[in-house]
Amino acid sequence: MKILQRGEFSRRLEVQSPFILAAYHDDRYPKGNGSLGPIEDNTGKWSMYYGKNVPGFPKHPHRGFETVTYVERGVVDHSDGLGSNGRYANGDVQWMTAGKGLQHCEMFPLFNTDRDNPLDLFQIWLNLDSKNKMVEPDYKMLWAEEIPVIEKKDTNNKNIKIVLVAGSEDNIDALKPTKNSWAYEPENHVGIKFITLESGAEYSLQKKTNTLNRAIYFYFGNEITLDDVSFSEREYAFVKGNETLTITNTGKEEAKILLLEGEPIKEPVVAYGPFVMNTREEIKQAYLDYENTEFGGWPFYDDEVVHSINTKRYAKYSDGIIEYPKEK
Repeated sequence: MKILQRGEFSRRLEVQSPFILAAYHDDRYPKGNGSLGPIEDNTGKWSMYYGKNVPGFPKHPHRGFETVTYVERGVVDHSDGLGSNGRYANGDVQWMTAGKGLQHCEMFPLFNTDRDNPLDLFQIWLNLDSKNKMVEPDYKMLWAEEIPVIEKKDTNNKNIKIVLVAGSEDNIDALKPTKNSWAYEPENHVGIKFITLESGAEYSLQKKTNTLNRAIYFYFGNEITLDDVSFSEREYAFVKGNETLTITNTGKEEAKILLLEGEPIKEPVVAYGPFVMNTREEIKQAYLDYENTEFGGWPFYDDEVVHSINTKRYAKYSDGIIEYPKEK
């Protein structure tokens, strides 16, 4: 049996090692109020999360893992306590190594005042192995203009599109992640792919190793089949990594799928709140360190930092270097 587990998901996705957690934020935000917040109270399919004026996640700490954030649609303002900040949007990926600890905030500014501000965002927590849990924090932008996007036809001339965040496809490699990431070494076979299939299109997953963990999340569309097993929107499957598998879009509209795969990190995992370590003692120490040092502090006047409404996409790193996406 190629399918090892199946189930449904909403915002939180069930994951396997080397992943810790994954979330899908599909918020249908209303018109903006001109100050990057919503024009109305929360009456629709959207959430302010922990934001007071602007939706998002104000100042909070992390230690011991990485966040990989893909914005399929929408805008994110990011700031951390170590001097990095930026704005990314519409196809960009932020790859952040929390390492020994930092504070950051992630806010979702609402620019459009004449129309709605939909957000489709995935945040994936990727574990660090024990030797890298206390490395210096790191941060890298993978801009939409540079991320490999593979567009091809299947044998029936149907369209397939793959946004390659991590891993490889058709001998094309993804951009390099941060240097201490589990995904940095090719032998760990970490794959993060966003796959779009035209109605009727078929896409085959190739077999890898006996130890590979592989998961498929069907997040938009009518129906797909994994070989000949039918799945509806918002269903997932854990599948064998050492066998081929054909995904077919049997629905009438395009199908969107997230593929997560990788070799497991064969170490104990103790996760509590925003910290992911190997032992309870390390979790206790993380809380003590945060209470004593605030992981470098928070130099901003506000816990929910948003940038000017006129600010374009950019990344500023802790060494002062400012980067902008390269236009194609």
